[in-house]
Amino acid sequence: MDILAQVNEIDVEDPGELQEGFLVASIKNVGLEEATVNGVALEPGEAKGYPFVGKGYRKITYDPNRSTLRIMQIL
Repeated sequence: MDILAQVNEIDVEDPGELQEGFLVASIKNVGLEEATVNGVALEPGEAKGYPFVGKGYRKITYDPNRSTLRIMQIL
């Protein structure tokens, strides 16, 4: 196991998922349309966080729905 965490920061416009096992993540809707994260609506300007809880998360799906999501995750 690597002793340093890997931080990934991306903007996405297509549906996808945060891979299983991520340690921390935040997702912000930086677009103009409502997006969906983990089955819940995310309005423009809103953000959702997944803080460190002592173990990795299961995968989280997202769909920008014609918007843009800014994602930061630590693996």
